[in-house]
Amino acid sequence: MRFTQTAGFRLSAIVAAAFFSSVPLFAQQPDGPQTAAPPPGTQVMQPAPQPRPASTEKILVPAGTRVAVVLENGISTRSAKPGDSVYFQTSFPITQNNKIVIPVGSYLRGELLESKRPGRVKGKGEFRLRLNTLIFPNGYTVNLNAAPRSADSGGKETMDSEGKVTGPSDKGKDVGTVLTTTATGAGIGAIASRSAKGAGIGGGIGAAAGLAAVLLTRGPDAEMPRGSTMDLVLERELSLDGSQIQFTNTGQAQPITPPPARQQ
Repeated sequence: MRFTQTAGFRLSAIVAAAFFSSVPLFAQQPDGPQTAAPPPGTQVMQPAPQPRPASTEKILVPAGTRVAVVLENGISTRSAKPGDSVYFQTSFPITQNNKIVIPVGSYLRGELLESKRPGRVKGKGEFRLRLNTLIFPNGYTVNLNAAPRSADSGGKETMDSEGKVTGPSDKGKDVGTVLTTTATGAGIGAIASRSAKGAGIGGGIGAAAGLAAVLLTRGPDAEMPRGSTMDLVLERELSLDGSQIQFTNTGQAQPITPPPARQQ
């Protein structure tokens, strides 16, 4: 009985050894660099690219810088009122350290601060404006504090140091109106009465008619037609984000429909 149990135990051990010897062993691979290529279908993870730090450079455009602009919507004291918007675009690039900081074709928005029509007896048409927003071609927008210093409207308007545009005077035309009607009245009176007295009466009537025409007519309005050119002056330092100012060309102005010819 003892011999049989021992033989059976040895037989079981032999069978177990034969079984395990036929099963592949999965040994843990030691840590270390891989010298063989990964098997097909294995995705190799690449490290994510690190974002570049945003530029913190500030570009400062000094106060007193002049910016040449072109008017896109006409202004006239005939219809303008305080609060109306005015629109411009730059016509000449601004550079700094051989880099373009304000390209041609940038947009500016401002508003009328005051507008006054000419009087019937005295006074000229006047309006004053200020520019408060600058929009670059890439959409970058900054607050602006600028006032016009000179303008070319194609007419006889003038501009003072505070950016107020004043229309021309009409005194010469008023005097001409009175003299013309006086002479006409005198001629009619002389013909009607065939006497100097009649000429005097007719002249008085003509002068009164001329004066009435002057009193009922306003002087010329102050105007700046679409397409007028203007120089703006920055009244304070303009701080720009360097990451937004990366222009490689001078820019291009959008065409503006020319204004109708003005009567001089």
